[in-house]
Amino acid sequence: MRVLGIDPSSRATGYGVLEFTEDRYRVLDYGTIKPSRKAPLHDKLQEIKAGVDGLIDRHVPDEVAIENPFYAQNIKTALTLGQVRGAVLVAVAEHARPLFEYSPLEIKKAVTGYGQADKGQVKVMVKALLNIEDDDMEEDASDALACAFCHLNTRLFQKAVEDSKI
Repeated sequence: MRVLGIDPSSRATGYGVLEFTEDRYRVLDYGTIKPSRKAPLHDKLQEIKAGVDGLIDRHVPDEVAIENPFYAQNIKTALTLGQVRGAVLVAVAEHARPLFEYSPLEIKKAVTGYGQADKGQVKVMVKALLNIEDDDMEEDASDALACAFCHLNTRLFQKAVEDSKI
């Protein structure tokens, strides 16, 4: 199974593509989509959507997992984040990919075992779990890989439960 994980943000939308085959995880790609900071919001949204379109076209994921934050520091940030999520959701829908959403708490717990872990702890664990030796990995990319990892573990657990009922 191949999963595209996305950590939405108007400054740097993180992405990570993970594949699980033959009982192991393979990192296929990760990085960030960084629109110009000076661009108006509608241009940023278009750039993020085009970036997600390109990722789906290039990697053809079976499913997409996205972080669904449940709070923001202020109302303007919350509205902007909602619009970024909307651009991502439209791209996923246009490619008819199944979409799954996870809270930051679920993602952090899946990767670190602790739902209140900070971004640095998530990054360290993602690198260790997925055998990544990139010292320059951005936290937005590691968050997206964590989201994909969380989703794969959830799906593998669901499959194991279903298989045990046979």
